[in-house]
Amino acid sequence: MAVLHNRVSQAELKKLLYAETEHRTTISFYQYFPVADPRQFRDEMYKALHVLKVFGRIYIAHEGINAQISVPDSNVDAFREYLYSIPALNGLRLNIAVDDDGKSFWVLKIKVREKIVADGISDPAFSMENKGRYVNAGQMNELLQKEETIVIDMRNHYEYEVGHFDKAIEIPSDTFREQLPMAVDMMKENKDKNIIMYCTGGIRCEKASAYMLHNGFKNVFHLEGGIINYARQAKEKGLESKFIGKNFVFDDRLGERITEDIIAKCHQCGKPADTHTNCKNDGCHLLFIQCAECAAAFDGCCSIECKTVYNLPLEEQKELRKGIDKGMMVFNKSKKRLRPTIEQNKLYRSRSQNTGEQ
Repeated sequence: MAVLHNRVSQAELKKLLYAETEHRTTISFYQYFPVADPRQFRDEMYKALHVLKVFGRIYIAHEGINAQISVPDSNVDAFREYLYSIPALNGLRLNIAVDDDGKSFWVLKIKVREKIVADGISDPAFSMENKGRYVNAGQMNELLQKEETIVIDMRNHYEYEVGHFDKAIEIPSDTFREQLPMAVDMMKENKDKNIIMYCTGGIRCEKASAYMLHNGFKNVFHLEGGIINYARQAKEKGLESKFIGKNFVFDDRLGERITEDIIAKCHQCGKPADTHTNCKNDGCHLLFIQCAECAAAFDGCCSIECKTVYNLPLEEQKELRKGIDKGMMVFNKSKKRLRPTIEQNKLYRSRSQNTGEQ
């Protein structure tokens, strides 16, 4: 029977990845198309990609596929041939990472989801068949020069914070499902203007463009292939990049540099910085921006409390974090949550004092 799931520990897999001598190419792609049996589709894809030593994260749903993967360079052609053998994916655009060390993923995970993008849309009349018009890098730059053009960033605050298009409007919400109705409401006075929507790889802004059209907007565009494809096209064609800073990506790199501009600040000291990291304390793992100096001073942690816990013996750390559900912790100003771990830090401090630790 073919193996359809990983059976090796995450730590061992990451160790094996960094021991590899062959470079890997990081690729992202998506496609909205009807999938009759997502479970069967998922299992068949897992078997094929496992043989090609593909790592990454892939979601399958009745509405299509969403994937971020890495492929050994020697298997890229074989991977493309396999993918294009699937009729609905034949000729699909593949977004190749622009700033890539090949260490983005270390395990293959393919999951069946209700949707490839959680959107909260319940209207049965909504359809992805009616979506905004694609624009490439050159067209994007041209539209950005027109006064009647409005640019909307359909990403989260922590993505927008480190890089975005010039004059792009941020939709101040933590989730895509909340952003969709907010975008409609914020743009209700601009239904006749050119509205360009963009995101990391295209999947969110494509659905957002369809939602805007569904709600009566007329001139809606979305950036083909998102920021990743825009950056590659701009580089290949010698175009000025209107995207400034860093593009946040959802893999172990946590970002790929588009321009040398640093537009964000360290969340601890306020110095210019755009390096995202996860707090080293396993009971926290807050995603935040940290400069090199603060990384050294706080041992890669987000606070003194977390640094204290991080430097305790491992068994004591495990005991302290029992029963704590950290979830997805993000330093996010969109809801003025400047320290999402504050309650946890109080709990750590209380427990530490009870055990004689400071």
